[in-house]
Amino acid sequence: MKLTLQTRDAVSLQIDAAPGQSVLAAAEAAGLYPPAMCRDGQCGQCAAHVRAGSYEMGPHSAAALPAGPGGVLLCRCLPTADLVVALPYDDAQLPRQSVPVRAAVVEALHPCGAAAVSLVLRLVPDAASGQAADFLPGQYMELCLPGGTVSRAYSLANLPNWDGELEFLIRLVPGGAFSGWLATTAKPGDRLELRGPLGHFTLDEASPRPRWMVGGGCGFAPLLSMLRQMASFQDATPVKLIYGVNRAAEAVPEALLAELRADLPQLETILAVWQPEPGCTAFQGSSAEALAVALKTAATPPDLYVCGPPKMLDAVLAVARAAGLPPAQIFAERL
Repeated sequence: MKLTLQTRDAVSLQIDAAPGQSVLAAAEAAGLYPPAMCRDGQCGQCAAHVRAGSYEMGPHSAAALPAGPGGVLLCRCLPTADLVVALPYDDAQLPRQSVPVRAAVVEALHPCGAAAVSLVLRLVPDAASGQAADFLPGQYMELCLPGGTVSRAYSLANLPNWDGELEFLIRLVPGGAFSGWLATTAKPGDRLELRGPLGHFTLDEASPRPRWMVGGGCGFAPLLSMLRQMASFQDATPVKLIYGVNRAAEAVPEALLAELRADLPQLETILAVWQPEPGCTAFQGSSAEALAVALKTAATPPDLYVCGPPKMLDAVLAVARAAGLPPAQIFAERL
């Protein structure tokens, strides 16, 4: 079968697909590497739209599907005839090289709020990359547990460095395979396999507009990396952080936010608590509701960076569209 992949900037790429092969697998076999995270039909990272042809969808989460006719997940889209697929990014953002695979060891593991942990890894030097941790703030990596049976994608929270240090903020999900390992088994010295860096959720450094960042759950990690980059570059662009949690106890430590404010004096932070307890002084409601209130008094329409679970992300994007923010000013990453 013939597949045509059409990028956002109207470049058409012709590839072949074998019977039973997903669009994602066919692309990778042809030397193209569309962004993908879970490869299990759950995260929505490989979302695209079929414009022509027939296909079947393997098991997937309906919440991960993109809106609109022909919405598919490349990892679960199985062509049954020739297919035309529209990709939501430009040709230059479609990697032509396989994603690096690295080894790393657990260096530190400690709580970050009531429902998350900070996992610090150290890359094992190799001939191709040395020890450097080379990535762009906002990108993510796939982490594979010892034994290779479970892999999950998590965003990086620190900055690129020559020492090979990688930091992840990971939400502990009851019953989760990876977070269960973190909570009960992980220890310094454990060895993991990593795939990445991946993703295009990065700062538009050429934009003169204020930056507003909205995160929920583990969506704080890439925003933290971006804020740390701004601090490192002494970037004076106005910036606002809206961070949503279910309970106030789940918020990241205040010391971390205080450190960011010290390095970024222009940073404004808003904690949105969905289930506030008596005496809570934070914004009471969702991060989307906090954004809606803030946009009403915004002097300049900001660039909006959003990262979080599907429902939270959809709610925030709905608020942004209702407020009239242009699509070119909205950058989003679905967890």
